[in-house]
Amino acid sequence: MEWEDEAYVLSARAHGETGAIVDLLTERHGRWAAHVAGGASRRMKPFLQAGSRVLVGYHARVPDQLGSARLEPVGEGASALFDDPLALAGLAAAAAVAAGALPEREPHPGAFHAFEALTAAFALPEVWPAVFVRFEAGLLEELGFGLDLSRCAATGAVDDLVWVSPRTGRAVSRQAGEPYADRLLPLPRFLLSSQGGLGEGDIRTGFDLTGHFLEQFVFGPLNRPLPPARVWLIEKLAEAERL
Repeated sequence: MEWEDEAYVLSARAHGETGAIVDLLTERHGRWAAHVAGGASRRMKPFLQAGSRVLVGYHARVPDQLGSARLEPVGEGASALFDDPLALAGLAAAAAVAAGALPEREPHPGAFHAFEALTAAFALPEVWPAVFVRFEAGLLEELGFGLDLSRCAATGAVDDLVWVSPRTGRAVSRQAGEPYADRLLPLPRFLLSSQGGLGEGDIRTGFDLTGHFLEQFVFGPLNRPLPPARVWLIEKLAEAERL
């Protein structure tokens, strides 16, 4: 079994004295683990950081075994963010969420392209936290648990959507949801393409919204908590007054 693909490194851990097991998010093959000979070397460590983009050449004698991969770096990767610790924390959190949420060896090109868009957004400090929330919403959609924010679940109205049902992920209008407001999740305006814009507290609200459904539909059924790197990112964003 052999293939080549573009990928992002999600994680890497030492294997033996010189090798590494690398978890990759590929464009056409999904999330894939592979052994990389020499992965522990000084030459290779920089582009085995979470979020680094690589070209992968994969080989395995039989489909079910852990195969080997040769990696070539594409662009600067994570090193481009070394002067921005908050963005670097965002990149690590995105990699951890993708690694925990996506099943192995199942193609999800939408997840790859969402990760690609997020990595580009890290160059824009005022923008990327909102893009991160959209990235998580995209992951949910890619996995079949997408939020339906097109119209009110109760009335069909398309205007004044301000809440989301915590059970179904469907939007609820202000008028329909008012009697049940304490049971509904606030819907940040920037997730509605028709309204857009960032209001005060919208980033925190967005993280709470996507976190709820990631926990309910993705991590909870696997008996896993949300990734610690995501929790740490939200704490750092709060400290920087970016939520």
